[in-house]
Amino acid sequence: MIVALSATAIVVLALLWEIAMPWIDRRLEARRARRAARRAGDAGAAYDPGRERRAEQRARELLKSCVNEEEWAMYRDLGFLRVWGGQSDADGELRGVDYAYLIYPHKPIVAYLPQTGRLLNEYCVEFPDETRPYGSPRLPDSDDVLAKWMALRGDERRIISQANLHLPGRQIDPRQIQRDLWRLSRWERERLARAMRADAPRLAEPADG
Repeated sequence: MIVALSATAIVVLALLWEIAMPWIDRRLEARRARRAARRAGDAGAAYDPGRERRAEQRARELLKSCVNEEEWAMYRDLGFLRVWGGQSDADGELRGVDYAYLIYPHKPIVAYLPQTGRLLNEYCVEFPDETRPYGSPRLPDSDDVLAKWMALRGDERRIISQANLHLPGRQIDPRQIQRDLWRLSRWERERLARAMRADAPRLAEPADG
């Protein structure tokens, strides 16, 4: 009797399972579809074609507020920054400047000799974007320049010691750097000439009395 009841129960369960399987499959498929739709909707909401442009604009404003007027004009006009190397000793006193750096967005920091234009080294450093929820491996261009500028100004020895050191030309064409140094030299001459022309009328005014 017990065996017969058990067999009957197994048959009933098997029939119920056969009947329920299509319904379960439909529910699972509907659930997967809803999840896929939610993911697609979230991705569509997160994507904003103007976000990177707005992020770069904010980064430029921040950079402008941190560097001095000459440095900002240099970056605005030329697309890179120059930072003098070894500007102070352990006591914070300024000493002679023998070398300088060029800072490009998302490229190595380039060390060179201002007196001769000789290229010394490339220093590869990275500052990933840790912001949420839009974090990515790359900062906006101006944020990357600002991070390098702050690192060199704040603790030059540390960033240089931690960077990956390469000879010139590993990632940036030396001819491009030489052109940029020539552009920088011309830019500084023109800037000085404008400043002198602006001061000329004031200096020519007769003294009172």
